Amino acid sequence: MIKSTLNTKKGKKMAITQNQIVSIEYEVRDGDTVVDSNMGGTPLVFMFGKGQIIPGLENGIKDMSIGDKADILVKPADAYGEYNEEATQVVPKEQFAGIDLEKGMTLYGQGEDGSTVQVVVKEIGENEVTIDFNHPLAGKELMFTVAINNIREATAEEAMTGVPEENKPAEDDGCCGTGGGTGCGCH
Repeated sequence: MIKSTLNTKKGKKMAITQNQIVSIEYEVRDGDTVVDSNMGGTPLVFMFGKGQIIPGLENGIKDMSIGDKADILVKPADAYGEYNEEATQVVPKEQFAGIDLEKGMTLYGQGEDGSTVQVVVKEIGENEVTIDFNHPLAGKELMFTVAINNIREATAEEAMTGVPEENKPAEDDGCCGTGGGTGCGCH
């Protein structure tokens, strides 16, 4: 379901194509709850067609142009997947020594392949903790309000790396890239 306000230039509508750099502002809601937004802030910049945003949102904006705004409903299968009841694990509580556990809190750990894994504390027992590996938005229909700020062709380097210029780290200023100058503690 896409409801949009389209501003077409000279009646000509161009679809966003693979490898173009797209800049958007968005707000995402789960029912009446805003779960994320960059409206009025720094736009999200990504390379279209590279899986850098959820598939349902990418598909929903493909026919939009600069200046267009739309509400896009994304089903769970095209967002963070269906909720998987089996994606939980019971772990000895001692593995969380030094952490003040609370039900619903998000923790980050290292997966078997070395990648970062996000889990949510589902239950806290006397000796065990149940953790949930589902994304917090798994199983949810999400409503995105999206505004297209810019669409441009990728440079040769961006096309090769998949990283838009806007997302590259700042030039090294001699201080770990933090911009803190000589007072940043890494000299």
